[in-house]
Amino acid sequence: MQPNILGVQKSQILLVGAAATLLVVLVAFGRTVPHSDKKAMPTAAHMHDGQEGKPIAFDELLASAKQKIPADRLVAITALENKVVRGDVKNQQIDAYKQLYASWDSLNQLPIAAYYLGESAKLENSEKSLTFAANLFLEHLEHAEDPAIAKWESSQAISLLGQAIELNPKNDSLKIKQALLYMNTGEPMVGVQKLRDVVAANPDNAEAQITLANLAIQSNQFDKAIERMETFTQKHPDEAKAVFVLAEAYRGKGDIKKAVELLEHCKTLLNDPSLKAEIDNYIKSIK
Repeated sequence: MQPNILGVQKSQILLVGAAATLLVVLVAFGRTVPHSDKKAMPTAAHMHDGQEGKPIAFDELLASAKQKIPADRLVAITALENKVVRGDVKNQQIDAYKQLYASWDSLNQLPIAAYYLGESAKLENSEKSLTFAANLFLEHLEHAEDPAIAKWESSQAISLLGQAIELNPKNDSLKIKQALLYMNTGEPMVGVQKLRDVVAANPDNAEAQITLANLAIQSNQFDKAIERMETFTQKHPDEAKAVFVLAEAYRGKGDIKKAVELLEHCKTLLNDPSLKAEIDNYIKSIK
């Protein structure tokens, strides 16, 4: 998950709780993802509202965007669109899609640009190009104020990641990203099952185990989160993220003493003084 996760501040660790944003702990401890200036993965709020309703149709999104661009740019884009339709050679289509991507990107119409890069990636059919295109949707996802657009972006990314996973079935990181996106489209149990499949095949996958524990905390299933994290930390005692999530599960259950004990231990596993200070502040807030 590369640079710091989308500019999320370490102070957001203070938000962690039974109703906390999903994976904010992972953010605070330096989990990296394709980034923009906001979180690119679904939040608890998204999962709870279920993103009800249908995703916007691409044709509708495209028509709306075309109304906002200069006439000369619209002419050039239309010519590229016709080139795609008429092209009977895959490489010509790939090139036309990439030109459309560049054109819409220069117009700051990022969802549409991502769509065309995704179409190019589907034809190229390489894990790298498919993942890159999916990441563009992830970057913009939290910017989408319209739930219909957010749901469409999530669906596009799911499709691209699915094709990438077919090419590399052992890439658990892609599977976890896709699982979280299913939650963003109102299919939380599909996402949960995919995460469970990851940990069934690889119990040592910290990202998947911690994500499942976070989900349990958000649904007030504190005992399940505790069981999962205690099992995991017995084998991986130096995994700070897991220790923090375990502390949060105990806090949610009402065992503040145990939570503080774990948070103090968590501090010993960290090298970042500012993050240690955040945990100190958090400890003060829950005592």
